[in-house]
Amino acid sequence: MQTLIIVSHPTLADSNAQRFLWESLPAEGVTWHHLESVYPDGQVDREAEQQQLLQYDRIIFQFPFYWYSSPALLKQWQDVVLTEGFAYGPDGGRLAGKEFGLVLALGVNEREYQAGGREGFTLSELTRPYQAMAKKCGMVYMPAMVVSQFDYLNDSKRKELLVAYQQYVSKDTEASLKTTENWFKIQLQSLGKAGLSEENQQLVEHLIAVLEDNREHLDDLAWTLAQMEGNQLG
Repeated sequence: MQTLIIVSHPTLADSNAQRFLWESLPAEGVTWHHLESVYPDGQVDREAEQQQLLQYDRIIFQFPFYWYSSPALLKQWQDVVLTEGFAYGPDGGRLAGKEFGLVLALGVNEREYQAGGREGFTLSELTRPYQAMAKKCGMVYMPAMVVSQFDYLNDSKRKELLVAYQQYVSKDTEASLKTTENWFKIQLQSLGKAGLSEENQQLVEHLIAVLEDNREHLDDLAWTLAQMEGNQLG
């Protein structure tokens, strides 16, 4: 799985949330692409961006949710890059089958985005243009990930956010225990390559062994249950 995170934020250096997300990136398989840094003059290179998109399996737009939409440069990027004949149309569709997701940073609590809340509409309703874009391009839309009021999160919540973010950008979308286990195993194996102390390396190896041992027990249990069900049907 190769993921491209297209970040749009005009004052990235001042954002604690975006800095945390950048520092939380998996070691491999993910590219961070900050539009305002790449195009300080606002002149988006269509060909370069289109060629880059073709190299990835999952495309993510990540931005602060300004006035129920993205910063201006991301909208300009869409206008310039997602052209007929490339992203859609009889001779287009070159993004078809790729996954598409949103990482939205909110300044208010997520619960305000509902009928009766301060914002009055759900995030699913307000992000319909991105859902429509994905549909037009033949992409697989992933439920959005929300980072709400980051500066108010305690250490425990930030740890949860780190894991959730890494999974969002790199884990297979199949919702199964085995998929999640495999993802954690890959993350642990990558830690084992990070120059850890001997003690920490042993801890990583132990955790991997525990995961593998648990998987064997679960597979044996699944086989036993399947056999029991087969006998009952017989």
